[in-house]
Amino acid sequence: MARILILSSWVAHGHVGLSAAAPALQALGHSVTQLPTVQLSNHPGWPHVAGRPVPVDDLAAMVEVLDANGWLGRHDALLTGYLPSPDHVRFAVSLIGRLREGAPGLRVVVDPVLGDHPGGLYLDPAAAGALRDELLPLASVLTPNLFELEWLCGAPAGTTEAALASASSLRDRTGAAVLVTSPPLSSGQTGLLALTDAGAMLYGTPRADARRVPHGTGDVFSALIAGGLSPGAALGHLQALVDASLGAPHLRIGETADSWRAA
Repeated sequence: MARILILSSWVAHGHVGLSAAAPALQALGHSVTQLPTVQLSNHPGWPHVAGRPVPVDDLAAMVEVLDANGWLGRHDALLTGYLPSPDHVRFAVSLIGRLREGAPGLRVVVDPVLGDHPGGLYLDPAAAGALRDELLPLASVLTPNLFELEWLCGAPAGTTEAALASASSLRDRTGAAVLVTSPPLSSGQTGLLALTDAGAMLYGTPRADARRVPHGTGDVFSALIAGGLSPGAALGHLQALVDASLGAPHLRIGETADSWRAA
């Protein structure tokens, strides 16, 4: 099984960011090292929330100790998620360079956590610009949602054809595989638009009522990709997890692991 380092947000209660990605990967037997960019009580969508970003100096100190203990260079993949400031983005850039010195084949999955429809951009604009300009070119795989694809390409992508054109432009610009979650499909469908070395593929799945789907599905999908699954296999696991979690306050990652792992 793979050894994966994740740099993303962490919550004490619920399953988003690291707190979704890590248990999903561990349920599949992977080894996970966790570097939290933000520590919160819970997802900010709940009525009350407490916490704050983790200073970059603290993250750098953690990395030095991981290295001193002989654990840093033993990773097969690095996944980046929520990066709250330009300094956090540049820390991610530096970490990728450091890891690739000893492992040139390191798989780098960048989940460009910028925003979503209908709310738009919720990341600090300076951090978003740094992510676009400095981090994206280092990725092996990018996993934007539809809003993030549009923001990164500076063009609307409200049709399948437009989304494919934007994803192709992003792939040409970065050299990374591009996996667009929730592309524009019919009203009853959602799914995945994947541009990889194998070509372009469009996967459709039934669309659930968004009010019944817990937060964290994008974090789980990106984690499964970082774990080495193909886009179709990752989507199959995720769809089974969503179906088992509808109406629950959080993704039921542990409680339903036997069913979604078998999907």
